Amino acid sequence: MICAKQVFCCFKWIERAGDRITGAAGPFFISLAVCLLSTGVVCFFDVIQPTLGWPWLTTPLCMLVVINLFVHYYLVCTVSPGFVDEPPRPQGSGWMWAKKRSARRPLAGVHWTEELNLTKATTTKCRKCGEMRPERAHHCRICKRCVLKYDHHCPVRVNQCVGLHNERHFVLFMVYLSIATFVYAWCGWSHVLSALGWFSEPWAHHVSELAFLMIYILTAVLFLAVTIMASYHIYGITCGETTVESQDHEHYRHLAKGRGEAFVNSYDLGRRKNLELFFNIDRNGYPWYTLFIPLRTEPYTDGRSWARRQGLERHPGLRNGEELTDEEDI
Repeated sequence: MICAKQVFCCFKWIERAGDRITGAAGPFFISLAVCLLSTGVVCFFDVIQPTLGWPWLTTPLCMLVVINLFVHYYLVCTVSPGFVDEPPRPQGSGWMWAKKRSARRPLAGVHWTEELNLTKATTTKCRKCGEMRPERAHHCRICKRCVLKYDHHCPVRVNQCVGLHNERHFVLFMVYLSIATFVYAWCGWSHVLSALGWFSEPWAHHVSELAFLMIYILTAVLFLAVTIMASYHIYGITCGETTVESQDHEHYRHLAKGRGEAFVNSYDLGRRKNLELFFNIDRNGYPWYTLFIPLRTEPYTDGRSWARRQGLERHPGLRNGEELTDEEDI
């Protein structure tokens, strides 16, 4: 990935700085985020939404975005990312869980089909916690545990790791937050001028002009920041790699190149297939509407088997013992 190491190092520096600053204040920042999101929703439906055209269409769509925003944020904060030392999770059931299209595929061994090559993950022993962990698991220095398909630790917004079981909610939360902030910033511009007194009409809303202006400024900044982050994560998904793996794979490419070899990411099945597996909406997963209705879903694997390119059971160009399993390895 282009500039992956630089981007990852930047995120890592922010993560460590945030960890030192926030400490045990994670719940406070989550409460603050909920308050700000709620204030933004109130401002939107009080000031902007009544002026939108086709209310029979725009109102349900706006409500759908808001519901997705809050539900995915709640789930990414409360669903465990999946720790190596946890027992296997039972299959989810209940009204919050979506129904799969077909029976679940096996998770262990090597399964050759026309579409998917699902191989059992190799295991290594963590040098820090001593747990035997499958590939794609990394040790989190903050949680002090190994996380399945570790992406990163988010100390401020989420107050926990982002991993196998909550990464989908994390990405969808960022996508819907990007959509919400864009709509707020685009449709609220004329109301900003009104709040600044550019028009003679009085401010006839329950929300004060100052509150609306402050939320608008925050929304515009969030739109730029969140859209960049969401785009970065989605690009990583299309490449079949997590945030930490993007750095690892760049290191592997350098090692392989030094030997006159080429590193190949065996998890990369093509952009469309990578997206289908991440959101688990392929023919063996969940219906596509689960991207728009915030129901809970399971990942396509338990984290101990992974889909690879046909004919591959490991990364070409990577030798035994060269795998990176902690962010401090580089």
